[in-house]
Amino acid sequence: MKRKIIAFGPYYHDFLATLSEKESKKIEYIISLLEQEDRMPVKFIRHIQEHGNLYELRMKYENNIYRVFFIFDEDCIVVLFHGFQKKTQKTPQSEIQKALRIRADYYEYKRNLHH
Repeated sequence: MKRKIIAFGPYYHDFLATLSEKESKKIEYIISLLEQEDRMPVKFIRHIQEHGNLYELRMKYENNIYRVFFIFDEDCIVVLFHGFQKKTQKTPQSEIQKALRIRADYYEYKRNLHH
């Protein structure tokens, strides 16, 4: 299976620009797995149950933990949203809310494309 990976808006690329070369290479490696594999290890992705089709890509590098929010769209397209460095045990609600706003913007953008 090969999924098409797209980044909606500047959020994901802005996040990548804040990472070191090794950190961004590790994120890109996990995304390449997401692109190719039918099933992903839970250490790399987590479904955020209470928010429908919202997922977080998980990456740890040295002592830093990073998350990138994404959705599956039409079973093959992965839309990457923003990412952040995780500093607390739980994913901050403010980051989830930001991802939900970006997801709503994405669906609005997509609706407007088809009209």
